[in-house]
Amino acid sequence: MDHPQRLDSVIRIARQAGDMIVQARRKQNFSRQYKGGDELVTEIDVAVDRMIASELEALFPGEARLTEELTPDRSQLEQDGPLWVVDPIDGTVNFAYGHAHVAVSIALAFNGEVQLGVVHAPFLGETFTAVRDEGAHLNGEPMACSQSDTLERSLVGTGFPYARDKRGPLVKRLNHVLHACRDVRRNGSAALDLCHVGCGQLDAYYESVSPWDFAAGLLIAREAGAKTSHLYECPRNLPAELYGENLLVTAPGIHRALGDLLRDADAGRRLEP
Repeated sequence: MDHPQRLDSVIRIARQAGDMIVQARRKQNFSRQYKGGDELVTEIDVAVDRMIASELEALFPGEARLTEELTPDRSQLEQDGPLWVVDPIDGTVNFAYGHAHVAVSIALAFNGEVQLGVVHAPFLGETFTAVRDEGAHLNGEPMACSQSDTLERSLVGTGFPYARDKRGPLVKRLNHVLHACRDVRRNGSAALDLCHVGCGQLDAYYESVSPWDFAAGLLIAREAGAKTSHLYECPRNLPAELYGENLLVTAPGIHRALGDLLRDADAGRRLEP
């Protein structure tokens, strides 16, 4: 089965997952727990992950899966062959609190290179898709990133880890960005932030996230014309397209400037008056 054929199946699965999420919020009868002491997870995250895994196994038996809830073993990133990278609910806190920025994210990588991606936002009515080298689409229509070429007029998305003791250095970055850019958005879903860079709702996005948070969205943003990189060199044993530390995804015209700004913040350099 080629990638466009796979894509049709993945869109169906993502929308089926979205229907489960919408129904669960409507009924409000799901349990809430915490993993790692800080990160909220609901029984719907697990149920949706299980449904997606079942559908993928039925269609593509034996292909490896890296999923946030059921199979989060990151050692699979170092293996060759096909790998499905799945976040059943990206934006779990938003889901639990009734916010709209919630997404299902499904990507397929071969030998560390992402070949297709689907990000479906059921409460926003947005389905983002991409196949490698074939462009990106929003609800079936071609999409393109913004043409912003100055930080002063750029809207930037980011996020913060659940662990409070890791937020300090990121506040320094935020301070630099707020001084240099139009404004900042913190929407609570990395997958959607990346897609929104791809369709021009954001001019840039930076954050450190897990593979399931960004694999599909990164491909979608890149296929829409955004420039993607990491602020610092990636480990040699991991594929760059599945390495989520210090991601930088922007309109091409501001990529270098925003990267320099963030690295200056990390180095403790003072802002220009």
